[in-house]
Amino acid sequence: MEVVPDVPLPVRDGLNPSRLRLPENGRWTTVAEYLLERFPDDARRVSEKIRAGEVVGGDGVAVTVDTPYRARSFVYLYRDPPIEARVPFDIEILYRDDTLLVVDKPHFLATTPRGSWITETALVRLRRELDLPELSPVHRLDRLTAGVLLFTVRREARRTYQMMFDQRLVEKEYEAIAPRSSRLEFPREVASRILKEPGVLQAREVPGPVNAVTQIGLLDTDGDIARYRLRPRTGKTHQLRVHMNSSGIPILGDNLYPEVYEVAPQDYSNPLQLLATAIEFDDPVTGHRTRFASRRNLSAWRHNTPGPR
Repeated sequence: MEVVPDVPLPVRDGLNPSRLRLPENGRWTTVAEYLLERFPDDARRVSEKIRAGEVVGGDGVAVTVDTPYRARSFVYLYRDPPIEARVPFDIEILYRDDTLLVVDKPHFLATTPRGSWITETALVRLRRELDLPELSPVHRLDRLTAGVLLFTVRREARRTYQMMFDQRLVEKEYEAIAPRSSRLEFPREVASRILKEPGVLQAREVPGPVNAVTQIGLLDTDGDIARYRLRPRTGKTHQLRVHMNSSGIPILGDNLYPEVYEVAPQDYSNPLQLLATAIEFDDPVTGHRTRFASRRNLSAWRHNTPGPR
């Protein structure tokens, strides 16, 4: 396992510095030559950052135009974030102390920077708005999934809470709106092997040892749709969406299952009807049994009542 070195630059304006590993084989004689070739469209800004001492090596020493190229070493720098349209939904704070921040994430807001979403993410927004540079997610929700999301406020607390999820010590509960089924009996358990390949939008079920288990319960029906309670026992990518789809009851608003279709980035008209309604665990710091519940509702269900579950 590769040991990731300590980051020699602090969080700035809610964003971590980018970390680059210099390639093994290269013709560059200096770090600057490599960076200018790596980022030709940003060459001017890269040069400015080098002159300003804002590009550093893994030892924390500023890179200059003469710093020799060393294969497999690390370089850190702040990338200029793109201008992003604001995701027009607010994050509600459910709980906050010196260790934990628990929020109710809206649909369409990514948890952490990735791809097209950098500043318009829950992590960067909260770091900026609450002045919490060490804020870090304990787990993640998909951009299209709303609900309860945990962060640690202090860096030293992060691993303690992440271990709960790694060791499956957290009880997670979701709700979903999907077609009503007359052929399925509830509650039911779906167990399969899910594979998510890099660069492929859909995850898929494949033969082999089970690595994904979901308990599905029926909460209520309304005509041809129903409200379901989902309790995942594992945490594979897209697990709930895949298991609902393979059961013949794909979640409403899902643009990946059963079929992939395009949705414009600023089209917020048809949110995925999936909500992380509650998280429960024995707090590893206080020892207390703790439960956090969402105050959100799924828009496709017309019998909604406000308040935590």
